[in-house]
Amino acid sequence: MEHVFTTQNFEEEVLKSELPVLVDFYADWCGPCKMMSPLIKEIAEDYDGELKVGKCNVDENPDVAQKYGVMSIPNFIFFRKGEQVDSLLGAVPKGKFTAVVDRVLA
Repeated sequence: MEHVFTTQNFEEEVLKSELPVLVDFYADWCGPCKMMSPLIKEIAEDYDGELKVGKCNVDENPDVAQKYGVMSIPNFIFFRKGEQVDSLLGAVPKGKFTAVVDRVLA
């Protein structure tokens, strides 16, 4: 299941999460973001119960994007126990993506 992260719920949903969290920073107009969307849904299903997966629209939540240095999208940032632990930038193949997920969960 994919969550929607906003300025209002970011601290509660991401930083205070018991599970590690993958935040997909995106925008509706971004082609590569749309291209990655099916893979993100797949990751959310494959790692259900181990990893919280959600999206954060950079146009609607610019303060969150700015806080984490999101300059280009898609930008995928992994959090564990409130700390940024890893990230991926741009459209990446599934194998590379799952390797990072597995490392974050290890």
